[in-house]
Amino acid sequence: MTIYLDVILLENLCMNYIILFATGLIHKVKIKAWKLFVASLIGGIYSILSFAPVLEIYTNFLFKVILSVVMVYISFHPQNVKQLFKELIIFYLVSFAFGGCAFALLYFIRPQDILARNGVLTGTYPIKIALLGGIVGFVIVNIAFKVVKGKLSKKDMFCNISIFINGKEKEIKAFIDTGNLLKDPISGIPVIVVEVSELEEMIPKEIVENLNEILQGKDTKVLTEIPEDYKLKFRIIPFSSLGKQNGLLLGFIADKVIINLEETKAELSNIIIGIYEKNLTKNGLYTGLVGIDIIERCGEYEHFANVK
Repeated sequence: MTIYLDVILLENLCMNYIILFATGLIHKVKIKAWKLFVASLIGGIYSILSFAPVLEIYTNFLFKVILSVVMVYISFHPQNVKQLFKELIIFYLVSFAFGGCAFALLYFIRPQDILARNGVLTGTYPIKIALLGGIVGFVIVNIAFKVVKGKLSKKDMFCNISIFINGKEKEIKAFIDTGNLLKDPISGIPVIVVEVSELEEMIPKEIVENLNEILQGKDTKVLTEIPEDYKLKFRIIPFSSLGKQNGLLLGFIADKVIINLEETKAELSNIIIGIYEKNLTKNGLYTGLVGIDIIERCGEYEHFANVK
């Protein structure tokens, strides 16, 4: 059977580009077409090398993994190993899905002369079949990730939090926010962001009524009217989110916080409650933000304990 290397290069370049584009779209990273093209071209060149018997070293498993890492790194330039690993996992998941669609199309078309060498297929089937497989796979994977993400958001991304300070308790509904990594820059204590309306009965009214003035240093007199047991608890937290860059958030150290997860409750001390002056949502679905790192580390803190 005659093998046209230019056809193999074009087919694999197109498929690699679609897979990398889908990976970037799902992982929500900045996509640059020229980077995807360069990475896809490298993958296409590899497909040609697979047919060269003198280059058997390039067809082993380890080299294929290295090739995948190179393609992902060139496409998205991840900032750390963790991000690279996530993008690599999504890249493989998308590749497997696309491969399944391509094989399904080949099953129905049943071309007579298909040659497989080192995982690279070639034959007389038209290039549009390969592209169609990629497009169908892209649609399926994109829908699947949206469905899974939607279910996780509705079921697993909320929790009830009970806040305790100076003998007072307040229960709120919080959103588990992967982007909330706020910490006190000095002590490293994590911060849970809560709307000020939920804290009006827990903190002095002088704080609630003069929140902006205190943060801007315009009204320091009001600080003298705050009880000493509250003054020791307050902290100033810098942040660059919540729709504001280089902002400041006033917070206080809670006596304890009880996080009510779906199947268990966990008690946490030494945590800061950040006071947010506006509404976190328009519909009031939740009034607090808790970082995913706090949820993930529940079992690692010594001061966490199951609450019966």
